[in-house]
Amino acid sequence: MSIWGKILGGAAGMALGGPIGALIGAVAGHFAVDQKSEPDAPREDDDVTRQIGFTIGVIALGAKMAKADGIVTHDEIAAFRRVFRTAPDEEKNVARLFNQAKKDVAGFESYAHQLARMLRDSPLVLEQVLDCLFVIATADGKVTRDELHYLERVAEIFGIGTADFGRILETHLGPDESDPYTVLGVAHDAPLEEIRAHHRRLVRENHPDRLMAEGLPQEAIEVATDKLARINAAWDRVRKQRSAD
Repeated sequence: MSIWGKILGGAAGMALGGPIGALIGAVAGHFAVDQKSEPDAPREDDDVTRQIGFTIGVIALGAKMAKADGIVTHDEIAAFRRVFRTAPDEEKNVARLFNQAKKDVAGFESYAHQLARMLRDSPLVLEQVLDCLFVIATADGKVTRDELHYLERVAEIFGIGTADFGRILETHLGPDESDPYTVLGVAHDAPLEEIRAHHRRLVRENHPDRLMAEGLPQEAIEVATDKLARINAAWDRVRKQRSAD
């Protein structure tokens, strides 16, 4: 069964609880009946539960992100679909979750807090959640003040510090606007070997294989791959600048 089958089967909502579980239940309205009729149904293992939590958390926060500036644009919807590439027969299910989250009365902070608790032992995955939200925020070519405040608040709830938030933000500005030193999390006057070490650490932490091992679902790996390319591009820019000096 695909992850969407597990989600819409409803048992995942019962296992997760909180606003994420309630969102699943609102979309898979039959889940309470299924749960009663199958009292001995096996519980999802922790890895699958975490993966479901990540997926629904990003959908919920992504829907709230798209509304942060009061307008949901076609570009933002397209960016969301790029983060979550799904089979044609599953697109309606994802759309139902996204639309339900947009109108859900639960605030984005409640989703962020639950996701932070679920993934408290996986800070790299929480950072990837923020990366996914940045993809949506920058889809229309700019990040509004309201969107930036939204992202800053989510980062705060996730325990992502100011310096790391600046590094993540800079990564999503694009090669023409970003400062490669900030992308790599180093000072402009840092020795080249120190910068090299930071680059290697970021490559290890953001490699798609490691993130998959951390519980990142396949749908979001493209975002991780793109981020890794930007980190490598920043290192290339710094190395060339230093060679030219």
